[in-house]
Amino acid sequence: MTGADLTPEMIWAGYTQGYFPMTVHGNEVDWIQPYDRALLPLAGVHVSHSLRKKIRQGTFEVRFDTAFEEVIRSCIRPSDNWLSEDFVRVYTEVHRQGWAHSCEAWVGSELVGGTYGVAIGTCFCAESMFYRRRDASKVALWAMVERCRDLGFTLFDAQILNPHLASLGAYEVSHGDYMVLLKRALAQTTDWSLPGPPSVMRN
Repeated sequence: MTGADLTPEMIWAGYTQGYFPMTVHGNEVDWIQPYDRALLPLAGVHVSHSLRKKIRQGTFEVRFDTAFEEVIRSCIRPSDNWLSEDFVRVYTEVHRQGWAHSCEAWVGSELVGGTYGVAIGTCFCAESMFYRRRDASKVALWAMVERCRDLGFTLFDAQILNPHLASLGAYEVSHGDYMVLLKRALAQTTDWSLPGPPSVMRN
């Protein structure tokens, strides 16, 4: 399939079955289901001394859902990229429907970092993040985990483990264990989630 085929209904169906989309080979889209899934603890990410200092001092102003499209566009890399304009289109529509959210780090009127993801039940699936100032993305991810815990999420999906996520306390579970946790999460809802599939909600 191509990116042009992506719809909010397709995003919902994929995530609720443990998949997420990535652009490969131009505009072709593959649905990925890792053998092992990276999760972040909702008790809180690991915060270094220097990062804690920035959080305490309010180096960055944290906001939610004030610049969703700008956040996802900022996550697009110059090369070797899995995002595309079609991803911007469909995830922005999901945001308008109320189940995709961004956390942003600001300095004055300048957006300097952020992260975004989708909420299905009580599972938040973090997609990507970016920074223009050191530690801005880490502060945004820290704040997103804090907000999700406060909203009653039970699962924070970080998709694929890498050294950066590991430094923040991410850990892996098997695909089978992830699907058990996801099934439980889909039986509940939060203020950031839809109570049912988007096509049903429009009827």
